[in-house]
Amino acid sequence: MHIDKVIKEKTFGGERPLFQIHNTRLENITITDGESGIKCCSDLECDGSKFYGKYPWWHVDRSLITNCYFAVGSRSAIWYSNDMVMKDCVIDGPKFFREMKNLELENVTINDADETFWKVNGLKLKNVTLHDGTYPFMFCENIEVDGLNSDSKYVFQYVKNAVIRNAKITTKDSFWETENVTIYDSELNGEYLGWHSKNLRLVNCHISGEQPLCYADNLVLENCTFDKDCDRIFEDSTVEATIKGHITNIKNPISGHITADSIGSVTIDENVKLPNSCIISTK
Repeated sequence: MHIDKVIKEKTFGGERPLFQIHNTRLENITITDGESGIKCCSDLECDGSKFYGKYPWWHVDRSLITNCYFAVGSRSAIWYSNDMVMKDCVIDGPKFFREMKNLELENVTINDADETFWKVNGLKLKNVTLHDGTYPFMFCENIEVDGLNSDSKYVFQYVKNAVIRNAKITTKDSFWETENVTIYDSELNGEYLGWHSKNLRLVNCHISGEQPLCYADNLVLENCTFDKDCDRIFEDSTVEATIKGHITNIKNPISGHITADSIGSVTIDENVKLPNSCIISTK
């Protein structure tokens, strides 16, 4: 990125005060009330700045944002902006990061993750925290995560092609209708995990909540553990699973193999779907 101009220690308000700036470094600026403070720009660096007005960062390509704060009023702040890196920032506004390509976040806290990360293609997260809000990551593709702590609702729905490591996710209905997702070394808390997924793979994960991993196609579990509240597991799923410890209840898997240290009960009733060929065993 080539920078040939620096703007520092200034405050901007109103409509589009920094429209069409390029090759510029912003240091310790403040965007106050108003709309679209930084719009239709390229090749920007921004450090130590604060954003209070609405929609302050739209249609900005190739940018680096560091040590910045986005207030509650900066809702829908970053959309349609490609090739962005954000580090060491705090976001209090909702509906960030939509319709983007190639977005990287490191050491970022988002305190209202409502409808955040929608339709992002090429998303990398490292040490990110999400609080509150609904449906973050909807329709995202090509995701890499290493270090995520989230209590937002309904995370990672309709996601394709993701690798997630070292996450702690507390919510229900997470990973619904995902495709080609692998999760390593993570804690997944909440009912109805992974329903209607395709090619979901969990490795060294701990799972809690009722009725996890149902209606799943080509589900794989390696060396995972389940809490005692997990019942009616694997209903209408095709599954290959090796489980550490105890499983409370397995219900009507379609096919595959399930092995655990111990199993409380297995329910195979008249509603099981063909081929009804799943082999269930204890070690």
